[in-house]
Amino acid sequence: MSFDLPELPKGWSYSPLENCARQNSISYGVVQPGTHVDGGIPLIRVNNFHDIRIDLTEMMRISPEIETKYGRTRLAGGEVLLTLVGSVGQVAVVPKELAGFNVARAVAVIHPLPNISPEWIAICLRSSLSQHLLFSRANTTVQTTINLKDVRALPIPIPSEGERKNITAMVSALDDRIALLRETNATLEAIAQALFKSWFVDFDPVHAKAQGIAPEGMDEVTAALFPDSFEESELGLIPKGWTVGTLADIAKTVKKQLQPSLLHSEIHYVGLEHIPRKSLSLFDWGDADGLESAKATFSKNDILFGKLRPYFHKVVIAPFDGVCSTDILVCQSITPAYYGLAAMHLFSKTLINYAERLSNGAKMPRVNWKDLAAYPICIPPVDLAAIYSEIITPIIARMTANVEQAQTLATLRDTLLPRLISGQLRLPAEASVLASLRQTY
Repeated sequence: MSFDLPELPKGWSYSPLENCARQNSISYGVVQPGTHVDGGIPLIRVNNFHDIRIDLTEMMRISPEIETKYGRTRLAGGEVLLTLVGSVGQVAVVPKELAGFNVARAVAVIHPLPNISPEWIAICLRSSLSQHLLFSRANTTVQTTINLKDVRALPIPIPSEGERKNITAMVSALDDRIALLRETNATLEAIAQALFKSWFVDFDPVHAKAQGIAPEGMDEVTAALFPDSFEESELGLIPKGWTVGTLADIAKTVKKQLQPSLLHSEIHYVGLEHIPRKSLSLFDWGDADGLESAKATFSKNDILFGKLRPYFHKVVIAPFDGVCSTDILVCQSITPAYYGLAAMHLFSKTLINYAERLSNGAKMPRVNWKDLAAYPICIPPVDLAAIYSEIITPIIARMTANVEQAQTLATLRDTLLPRLISGQLRLPAEASVLASLRQTY
């Protein structure tokens, strides 16, 4: 199969992907995995791809009897994975700790030759050239699908081993920095959630004061805002003096839209496909150019709640102004004092479970704001809610700064990558850029 390819520098060459892999080693995984089996063999599916890594939070497990039929795609670590169906073209290198896992039919497994690193194959598959070639041959009749025959024929640029190592080191340094920023945000989110749970779900400070103990890690002014006893309510025991209300008492939804004629490339666009599961941080988005229907507007720090299939748990803090899919609810707190409380309730697993129960539609279940607004909550005094918001506001600001830095690094990486693997930008002459990157970021 012929491809229209850019010219490479002298000494470089293109090689079909199948010639960069062990013989007959590019294949897809389990065709009919059956239902989830507790304690079964972990199966990597398309939804487990997150950026360039495998996310283990929604891992399906299959019967060992079914898995034994697919020994050809049983992972040992060091393979390259490529998604073939649906959200196609996603790439990841399998870490050693996933040895023994298998993959679904929609995922290709590539076993590189010993002299070609999996990281190099992954970098090439992620490049704009490979992605363009893959999508140009994708079947989009029902669901976007890439044929394994086209994957095997995909041209991979092969420079010298030294140049491959230098390019891989530079791209990996950027990837690692982006991953660290994501991990930092996950830690910051966990801190905000842990404090919310301690104060407003488990009522730890109230329990402490009821025992005559000063609440741990809290100044006297804040501690004084917590009572030292409980009282009965329709929600069970709650701190004395607190009230029972609904989400609508602390949060609201905003319904403002922009028509297609007002949308352009300078406006950030967030679709459900951009929002990660179970993470408040938004690291991916598009632009509004070419959108053909009206989109909801949102402002920086608004809470974006995915109402379609709410069990996917897609809730983020907006890091900028923009527009979003109308399958996303744009939420704000009634007052600044309740901002932290509103954000954490909307992100909580209990509210997600509540939303799932109330969603309507068999194939495309959605929850509406009217039902979400009726979610029962225990409401603390406004002064205490304000203190919590004051604590997490700088946490959210740090998360937003990390998102912006990650986007800057990703743009730099994506700008450099096609130039590096095509030979337009040569290393090691530019290797000092790598040291500069490490010092700067």
